[in-house]
Amino acid sequence: MTTSAPHPLVLVPGLLCDALLWAPQVEGLADIADAWVPAPTQHASVEALARAVLADCPFERFALAGLSMGGYIAMAIQRQAPQRVTHLALLDTNAVADAPAASTARRELVARSQAEGLGAVADALLPRLVWPQAPRHAALRATVRSMAWNVGTAAFARQQEAIIGRPDARAALARVACPTLVACGAQDLLTPPALHEEMAALVPGARLEVFADCGHLSTLEQPGRVTQALRSWLG
Repeated sequence: MTTSAPHPLVLVPGLLCDALLWAPQVEGLADIADAWVPAPTQHASVEALARAVLADCPFERFALAGLSMGGYIAMAIQRQAPQRVTHLALLDTNAVADAPAASTARRELVARSQAEGLGAVADALLPRLVWPQAPRHAALRATVRSMAWNVGTAAFARQQEAIIGRPDARAALARVACPTLVACGAQDLLTPPALHEEMAALVPGARLEVFADCGHLSTLEQPGRVTQALRSWLG
């Protein structure tokens, strides 16, 4: 009896997040996926962050998933090297450019992080990152703060500038030709389900999943459901 080789899998974290964001999926998919989580912190543009992930990636061809800012980077990777991407998953993200009001709020958060520290920023963001009624809310708050400290203030500023300068990616989504999953939490306040419906409609053959009782950080809030969705996506 033969067994298939694990899928090479790249999992891109979001703003102020690190490998902890994907820890449940790395463990839950270990039997079918060889997962690698990059640290997208060194550049101030989405395109440069995507190039860095491609340069550092240990796999020639791979399945690719990104959450929030990680989704922006994943879409840029797909644009830059579509021949390397075997599957694409976009979680709790969106394909539109940053609105002026959102850019102003991002720069205010960067200033606050420099004045008050990233703990204060993480606490301020938490109600929009995690569904307030989520089980294990205290544990999720601790994880969000830990990831923020791990990323650091300077990288946070670079990440926000990258998000502010990201392009509208909708036209490119129509050219995606690999199996694609678009998914989000039903209670995601930052990137609501309507944005995911639009993305899924743009990608030929894309599958849309909306996780009940779940906010923006779906991989941590509903780890079992997200892991199962990714397992089905990988085939």
